[in-house]
Amino acid sequence: MEYFVKSGNPEKQRVACVIVGIFERRSPTTMAEIIDRASGGAVGSVMRRGDMDGKLGQSLVLHNVPGTFADRVMLVGLGRERGFDEAAFRKAIAASSSALRNTGSIDAVNFLTHQEIKGRDFRWNVLQALLATQAEYYRFDACRGEQAREDLPSYKLERLTFDVPRRSDLPAGEAGMRDALAIGVGQALAKDLGNLPGNLCTPTYLAETAQALASRKGVKVRVLEEADMQQLGMGSLLSVSAGSRQPAKLIVLEYLNGPKGEKPVALVGKGLTFDAGGISIKPAAQMDEMKFDMCGGAAVLGTFKAVQELELPINLVGVVAASENLPDGQAVKPGDVVTSMAGITIEVLNTDAEGRLILADALTYVEREFDPAVCIDMATLTGACVVALGGYPSGLFANNAGLARALTQAGEQIGDRVWELPLWPEYDDHIKSECADIANIATKNGREGGAIIGATFLHRFTRKMKWAHLDIAGTAWIGKKATGRPVPLLVQYLLNLAARQSED
Repeated sequence: MEYFVKSGNPEKQRVACVIVGIFERRSPTTMAEIIDRASGGAVGSVMRRGDMDGKLGQSLVLHNVPGTFADRVMLVGLGRERGFDEAAFRKAIAASSSALRNTGSIDAVNFLTHQEIKGRDFRWNVLQALLATQAEYYRFDACRGEQAREDLPSYKLERLTFDVPRRSDLPAGEAGMRDALAIGVGQALAKDLGNLPGNLCTPTYLAETAQALASRKGVKVRVLEEADMQQLGMGSLLSVSAGSRQPAKLIVLEYLNGPKGEKPVALVGKGLTFDAGGISIKPAAQMDEMKFDMCGGAAVLGTFKAVQELELPINLVGVVAASENLPDGQAVKPGDVVTSMAGITIEVLNTDAEGRLILADALTYVEREFDPAVCIDMATLTGACVVALGGYPSGLFANNAGLARALTQAGEQIGDRVWELPLWPEYDDHIKSECADIANIATKNGREGGAIIGATFLHRFTRKMKWAHLDIAGTAWIGKKATGRPVPLLVQYLLNLAARQSED
C-alpha cells in the first residue's frame, strides 16, 4: 500500500472514501462540518437520528453524500472533546483503519490527522496515524497453506492519504510519514520473526535474517559459531545451548554511518528461539508461547532494518545471542557452575533463568569488542516484570540517569513506553552463591523482586558501560501475537540521538 501526505478540502476529494471525526454528544469536527454544509446537512441528519453519537472508536459509512466527490464518507467517533488525547487519537485511527478494510475502498483520505493534540505537532500526528494503520493491516500468514492464504480476505486499499490543515504543515507531515514507514518496516520484521514457530525460526534462521540485512549497503554482519564462543570463553552462553541440537549463534551487526571514530550505540538482544526451561522444565500450559522468547533479538534486527531505511548518520552495533533451551542428557543441570567470558563464575540454580546467562557473555563481548558510548539490552527476561507492570510499559533499568531519561522520553514520544525500576546495590546480596561468584536466581527472599534480581545479575557484567536493560516480557507479545516492541522505542531514541548530534 502507498501512503501520502497532502492538504486539501474534504468535500473535493475524488476518492473512494473520506474519513472525518465526530466528538461525543454529536459534535462534529471542523472537517465534518464542511462535509455537512456541502451536503446540505447530511451529517447532521444522521446524528439527529442517533446513528452516530461520537463515542470513541465508533464508525459509520455514508454512501453517495450529496455535494461531495467521494464515493463514501466515514464518520469516526473521537470520544469526549476535552479528553481527546494521544491514546484517543490512536484508538480513533485504528478504528478508522479497521472499518476501512470492510468498505472495499481502493483509496481514501483520512482527515483525523487534523485534530490538534496538546504538545504534539503534525509530524507526530501523521507518524502515529501511519503506525496505527500499519498495525491494523499487518497479517501473518507465513505458516498457512497456499489454499488457506488464498481464502483469506484480501484488502483492496491501495492508497491512503493523511491530510494536514495547511500547506505549511506538509514538511512536518512528510517527516512523520518517512519515520513511520521505516519504523513500520522494522516492526513488521520483528513481528514476523516473533510469530514464526521455533522449528522454523532457529538460531540459524536468525543469523540468515541478519545476513539478508547485509545484502543492502550500510550493514555488516558476522556470525560467531559455537567453536568461536568456546575460544572466547563464553561458558555461560554455551551452557544454555548444551541441551539443544540447534547450534547457538552470536550474531554481530555493524552500521557505521556516523563520524569516524565516534563510539557506537550498542543494542544487545536475547534470541532464545525456544525456551522449554531446560532441566528445570516449564509447565506444559502455554509453553508454545516460548517461541516468543527471541523477541529481544528480533527487536535488534528490526531496529537495524529501520535505521537502514532512514540512513541515520550514527554508529550502531548490535549483538543477538541466539540459542534454544531444551532438556537433554548434556544439558546444564541445576547446581552446575559455569564460567562466563568475563571470568565470573555462575551457579546455575535454575536452568529456566537462562536469558541472563546468554546475555552475560553477549554484554561482555560488546564491552570488549566495541567499547560503546551506551549499551541497551532487551529481553523477555522475567515473568515478574509482567506481574509488576502488566502489558503496558516495558521495564527499564539503567546505571545512568541520563540514559534512563532519554529512553523514557523516547517512549513517551512514540507511544512505546517504559517504566524505570530500581537498580540499588542492596539487591546484590540476593544473588550471592555459596560455591561460585554469583547465582543465576535469588538465593534469599525467594521470588521477591524477580525482575530486579534479573537486572542486578546483568549489571554485574555491565559496570564499565553506560547501560540500560529493557525487560519486555510483558510487551513483546499479546496473546499469541508478537507486537514488534520495542522497535519503535529504540528507533525514536536513535532519531533523537541523531538530531542532538546534528545540532552539536
